[in-house]
Amino acid sequence: MKITREIIEHVAQLSRLRFEEKELEGFISQLNEILDYVAKLEKLDTSGIAPTSHMFFEKTPMREDKVREGSSPISELLANAPRREDNFYVVPRVIE
Repeated sequence: MKITREIIEHVAQLSRLRFEEKELEGFISQLNEILDYVAKLEKLDTSGIAPTSHMFFEKTPMREDKVREGSSPISELLANAPRREDNFYVVPRVIE
């Protein structure tokens, strides 16, 4: 399948997007290059390769979430708060 101007214009219309002529030509070229590359990948023999769902097998290191001695005092943490109430930040309501 080749990407044509008509396809790009149709998708743009569905998405309610407008593009300049130069952008359209760029998209056509770029998308066709991507499809050509995918076609090359499809020709590769991957029958001996185990499927993977993730590129990296290492887990994200996590630390225990606990209060440590030497933490900043609350008054210091709230020093630059635009509004505060007792020991809490006051933020504008976002849910009506």
